Amino acid sequence: MEKTFLIPREPKRGDLIEIFRFGYQHWVIYVGHGYVIHLAPPSEYAEAGFSSVMSLQTDRALVKKDRLWVVAGNDRYRVNNKYDRTYSPQPVTKIVLEAESLVGQMMPYNVASKNCEHFVTRLRYGMAKSDQVTDAFELGGAAILGLAGIAVAATLIHSVVARKENEDE
Repeated sequence: MEKTFLIPREPKRGDLIEIFRFGYQHWVIYVGHGYVIHLAPPSEYAEAGFSSVMSLQTDRALVKKDRLWVVAGNDRYRVNNKYDRTYSPQPVTKIVLEAESLVGQMMPYNVASKNCEHFVTRLRYGMAKSDQVTDAFELGGAAILGLAGIAVAATLIHSVVARKENEDE
């Protein structure tokens, strides 16, 4: 059963496709005829969705070629060549040939420095980039600052309440 595209246009060869999983995005590169190539932990099956969180526990990943609709499963996806305004994409033939040559290979994997987004951006632009990682660190930093702020506020409130109780005695 072929899934209809949930994106404004059908992907072109060499396009980056962002698949919206629960809590993160999985990135694939379109190589034509409904197929994508992507980097995934060996234990992950194509439409893994949330089980892909297991990727946090691995240091190796397999380059796979699957149908886009199978990899996306029930998740939304879109073409997102987000760095095209900043970096020139490599020639489509080079992108696709290199991606195809990597299928079946085990690659080093690290969620912060060698993830699926790094993999596809290196193929398209010749350099590995991942905003997911930067965004996660920024959100993590904001969360830590937010928690620290809550802790400081709680301490101040506790201090004011304790002082008020002492004054009432």
